[in-house]
Amino acid sequence: MKKIIYIATLIALYSCEEKLNLTPILPDVITETTINDTDDPAIWVNPIDASKSIIFGTDKETNGAIYAFDLDGKIIEEKTIRNIERPNNVDLTYGFTINDSTKVDIIAFTEREKNQVRVFSVPDMKPLDNGGFKVFEEETNLEFKAPMGIAIYHSPVNQKVYFIVGRKTGPKENYLYQYELQATSEGVKMKLARKFGNFSGKKEIEAIAVDNEMGYIYYSDEQHGIRKYYAEPEKGNQEVAIFGMDKFASDIEGIAIAKTASKKGYIIVSDQQRGQFNVFDRETNAFIKAVNLTTTGTDGCDVVTSPLGSKYPKGLFVAMNDAKNFYFYDFGKIEKEIKTLKTTN
Repeated sequence: MKKIIYIATLIALYSCEEKLNLTPILPDVITETTINDTDDPAIWVNPIDASKSIIFGTDKETNGAIYAFDLDGKIIEEKTIRNIERPNNVDLTYGFTINDSTKVDIIAFTEREKNQVRVFSVPDMKPLDNGGFKVFEEETNLEFKAPMGIAIYHSPVNQKVYFIVGRKTGPKENYLYQYELQATSEGVKMKLARKFGNFSGKKEIEAIAVDNEMGYIYYSDEQHGIRKYYAEPEKGNQEVAIFGMDKFASDIEGIAIAKTASKKGYIIVSDQQRGQFNVFDRETNAFIKAVNLTTTGTDGCDVVTSPLGSKYPKGLFVAMNDAKNFYFYDFGKIEKEIKTLKTTN
């Protein structure tokens, strides 16, 4: 495994001259490969034994899947969901209430070729959606109906669970829809809560992330900037901020929010063409520096900052890599590099 990591690092280091001045950070684990095309991860922390946590990752094709990996990067076949028609992005949350009092952890992911969102309980991997929830149903333009990005907002205000869903192509206004996930006596349902979100029209919007505690939604307007909105629908649809507009070579991709204190931490965003990640302050959104994690072509990423066993004592950062796999890092290594002298690019 060390030899594989070393070779992968050399390839990544020399694939783009612009990141050669950054200290390379090697992954602790490279996962087993998927069949098609990895895209987006989500980390489920096992509440009983964190060393038995699961990393879910999409494999984006017509014969796609939501792969489940253990912390050693091995595929957990009995937790993997197969025969999904182009799953794109995935997210999860904890403690969604069903049957009046039963709480379950859930993952949600987009199934682009069926124009729907899927919902499964974790870790038993049971579907809760009766085959899927259709999205963008009233759209007459067929190109605007295909879902792509998804993030979950679990409101600390009222405990409601929302899905923020983007699409492969969309209008310059109301590119994103926000749906409330509801548990009723007839089962789990999804109800449209609002439409929002500006779009530059330059490329597309895929990566979406939510800061539950701070109450913000972030998404990547890929060749334009990182847009910020309130997560609570009642706070309105006015854009709060846009940042990072001059920090990326081209496509702005995956977003991971690393929470180190109640309002402290980092927003880590894939600078895809440079093969590096730009780090912003969680509270102010100011640019801090870029880091080189030796991945190439990264779309999605995710992070948790709680310990996950001896291999990840400071938490886990996961990034998609374009060799049909994911890279795992002890987050402590990344934070140490973030806290060193800032870079200038």
